[in-house]
Amino acid sequence: MRLDPLYHMVFDYPHGWSVALAGEGAESKHLFFAEGRCEGRISGEMRGANHPRRRGDGTFCPDFHGVISTEDGATVLFECGGYGRAHPLGARQIVCWLTHVSDDGRYRWLNEVVCVGTGEVRPEQLRIDVAELIWEPPANERAPAA
Repeated sequence: MRLDPLYHMVFDYPHGWSVALAGEGAESKHLFFAEGRCEGRISGEMRGANHPRRRGDGTFCPDFHGVISTEDGATVLFECGGYGRAHPLGARQIVCWLTHVSDDGRYRWLNEVVCVGTGEVRPEQLRIDVAELIWEPPANERAPAA
């Protein structure tokens, strides 16, 4: 298995709403509208909506759906889940999975790709580096070259 860099996503939440749920552990639900950019093998404007749950331990569980309007005119939809860790203070960590779909021939290869991402939440923006997860058999199990 290997990871091939796909794109770097930078965005903020210009609008958001939250509801705190009373009780032990103080969970909450949120709705955030996201706007930003992706740069890399997929480049363009990004918009989306994240509907995360915040667990009692402070961890966010994203339910993020969005669109990348590529610079070359394609539409790429994505879904993202994972964890927004409550640490470290001031730059919380993000670890996530992503899937994409497109009906544009130039991006149709994404329809069967699983991606992973890592990043951080900063006060002014969120940053996530996204990589394609590539299956490769272990070196000791590869078929000999013909």
